[in-house]
Amino acid sequence: MVSRLKTVFCICFFLALTGKCRPKYFSVDTPIMQYVLNNSMREPPVLEKLRLKTLEDPWSGMLVTSVEAQLMANLIKLIKAKNTIEIGMYTGYNALSMALALPQDGRVVACEINENYTNMGKPFFQEAGVDQKIDIRLQPALKTLDDLLAAGEAETFDFVFIDADKQNYENYYEKSLQLVSKGGIIAIDNVLWGGRVIAPAEDDLATQTIDRLNKKLHKDDRIDLSLLAVADGLTLAFKR
Repeated sequence: MVSRLKTVFCICFFLALTGKCRPKYFSVDTPIMQYVLNNSMREPPVLEKLRLKTLEDPWSGMLVTSVEAQLMANLIKLIKAKNTIEIGMYTGYNALSMALALPQDGRVVACEINENYTNMGKPFFQEAGVDQKIDIRLQPALKTLDDLLAAGEAETFDFVFIDADKQNYENYYEKSLQLVSKGGIIAIDNVLWGGRVIAPAEDDLATQTIDRLNKKLHKDDRIDLSLLAVADGLTLAFKR
């Protein structure tokens, strides 16, 4: 019985990643979500091209939603951000969205470990004319964050987006908090994790980590906080 339940969970997890088993609030198929998209989305053509290309990938469920990307781009413009980090670049849809929102001398430090994914995004960065803004670091994200801190770049970043392996979320958050300046924003994706954070299973380390981080941030007096029920949950932590 336990083995069967684990199999069902693995299948649901895969389907969630591929977009076939996501919670209702994640689905674009509902009339209200379609209304939101029809009346708010202003997706640049080059971003649409990259999104459609990414959807050809079997793991396209890792793609950040266009609603989230647009929200973060607007926040970047609002705070007049110049230096940003993306932890978990995937094919670069959100990195491209951030780069388009940044000034000409802006920078996105994009952390990724899969070169196939970064290569998928590069032609679109060039087409958009922002490839010089996107600094791809093809290595574990924790090493990149440590490299930035060692290079004296603490408190020099304005915005960080965390969307990589869930079991390192707390480590990513702590290092990001060192790297962002006062008033900077740390955005964290998948903080509702398909609703599993309500009652994490004993053997589900990823969900336990997200739940623990959510509770930690709620009590963290180093930040101001909003946890939004957008897509699969998006936390915005504003460094005090």
